[in-house]
Amino acid sequence: MRIYPANSPQAAARIVALTVVADGDIGAAEIEWLDRLAVHEQLGLARHELHALMDTFCEDLLSSGQLQWAGACPVDERTLADLMGEIQDPALRLTLLRVCVALAEADAHVDEGESTVLVAAVEHWGLHREMLRPTVPN
Repeated sequence: MRIYPANSPQAAARIVALTVVADGDIGAAEIEWLDRLAVHEQLGLARHELHALMDTFCEDLLSSGQLQWAGACPVDERTLADLMGEIQDPALRLTLLRVCVALAEADAHVDEGESTVLVAAVEHWGLHREMLRPTVPN
């Protein structure tokens, strides 16, 4: 798995990519929401850079043998913790949580894998209270 600097757009994009692939399907609704929310701009990336990072992340998962599509989060707990640990900035954490919740809800169903990613973000980043506030897409 590639290593990116803490709080970098690339590290943040991996959290987004993990949310998108966590349900075992990169759906059209999720891709549409990526554009609708201008996630690439929120992360400081060009649209094509975000999509390239998503592809690279999937390649990393495949090469590490973690991308199994077993109905749950496609990474192990240690990798999930490592990925969450790369995001240390409180404002970026909050932005990512809001984006990831919107992406998980894009197809009107939060899958087990998506739930695992969201719960990990809340737990690792200490954002329990944020989950009680309504999120409104930008």
